[in-house]
Amino acid sequence: MHLVLLGAPGAGKGTQAKMLENLLDIPQISTGDMLRIAMAEGTALGKEVQDCINSGNLVSDAIVLGLIKERLEKADATNGAIFDGFPRTIEQAEALGHLEGVSIDHVISIDVPQENLIMRLSGRRTCRDCGGMFHIVFKPPVTDGVCNDCGGELYQRADDNEQSIRQRLEVYSKSTEPLVRFYTERGSLREVSGIGQPNDVSNRIASILDEN
Repeated sequence: MHLVLLGAPGAGKGTQAKMLENLLDIPQISTGDMLRIAMAEGTALGKEVQDCINSGNLVSDAIVLGLIKERLEKADATNGAIFDGFPRTIEQAEALGHLEGVSIDHVISIDVPQENLIMRLSGRRTCRDCGGMFHIVFKPPVTDGVCNDCGGELYQRADDNEQSIRQRLEVYSKSTEPLVRFYTERGSLREVSGIGQPNDVSNRIASILDEN
């Protein structure tokens, strides 16, 4: 099974991908993670990624697709994969669909109202020392501004202020939301509400997969 997760920043794609990974026994494929791993391992494609970043250029679709193809050739992806954060454009979706051995079975769009997304993202706090994640509403630390795990300082990412979040959501709407129409026309898209606890959302997605 090959599954694509769509959703705006803060919709919970990464969380759901991890949960589905355990449920379906197929790997999550996150392009951001793959880019970091490729650079760390120093593969040929990884060096191309590093060159792009060093020169201030965006990593090309060709490089990303090359990394995805390499990842799909690993043993744990024999029975499929969950694509998290890719595709982002119709061009990428078309290219993904043409990769050998890839047939997109389901596209799940996780829908969360914009104001909820802003509250989720603006409330995030990260530990400077261990990278632990907290939220001032949903997962507050015991002591304000202090990590429960290591005692490090919690900080708000520069791009998690409301103005930056609204700009990111606008970019998403312009570039990625057309994928909803693209996959709807192909009969593969299903929408689920992303409101509620992660287990609630996971159960909604599982119900959709069980129907097919």
